[in-house]
This record gives sequence, structure tokens and C-alpha cells, in this order.
Amino acid sequence: MNRNDLQRLTGTRIREAKTLFKAGEFSGAYYLAGYAVECALKACIARKTQRFDFPDKSRVMQSYTHSPRELLRLTGLSDELESAKKQSGKFAGAWDEVCKWTEESRYSTWTKSDAEQIIDAIVRGKDGVLTWIKHYW
Repeated sequence: MNRNDLQRLTGTRIREAKTLFKAGEFSGAYYLAGYAVECALKACIARKTQRFDFPDKSRVMQSYTHSPRELLRLTGLSDELESAKKQSGKFAGAWDEVCKWTEESRYSTWTKSDAEQIIDAIVRGKDGVLTWIKHYW
């Protein structure tokens, strides 16, 4: 899987989340929306892998996580994130909303409001998490 695959998968997962939301399947929508952010952040990590370089094993192993905060750390974009959060309270709130998601979310029941909030946080125009990530992937 390469960066382009992860970028495409990001779009697929958010489309699937929206489709499930429209069908009233809010728990599935919530869960898949979080994976869209995971794939997008992993695309940022992949971008930092230089062609023909042998990847650092520790970095590779650390990338096998689902945590948005940990993946963000691995992207090396922590300073950029803090700057963006200072510039926009809406973006800061969107990032906080996304960070509530975990892979364990699949074992929970999520309401329409929960699913709507995370999807909005991800795709919310200029203040959405996905819009911000796309500047770096």
C-alpha cells in the first residue's frame, strides 16, 4: 500500500461513512469516519518515506496504530497542528472531536448526533480536519 492508495482509501471511507449515515446506521458511520482520518494521516507518514530508502523499523512499527494523536506525532506536523488550532477555534474543536475516536469505537453504539459531529469535524470545509491534512499528504 502506498500514499496514493491511502489517499484513495480516505475518500472511500468518508463516502462510506456518509452513506451509512444517510441510511440511519450511525454507529457504522461514526466508526468508518474515524478510519478516513487514520488513512489520511498515514498518507502523510508515507509521504515522508523517501524512494529507495529503507524505512526505519521503529517508525514503521509505531505507524501500526489507530490513534489520531499518535499518527499526527509520527507525521512530524505537531507544530503545524498547534498553529492551525490557534488560528481557528473551529478547527481546534474539529481536531478534538476526531481525537475522541478510537478503534474500540466499533464496540460502542453511536447516536445520530455523534456520527454527525465526527463527520462534520472531518469534512467541514476550510476548518475540517481532512482539509488540513490534505495540505500535507
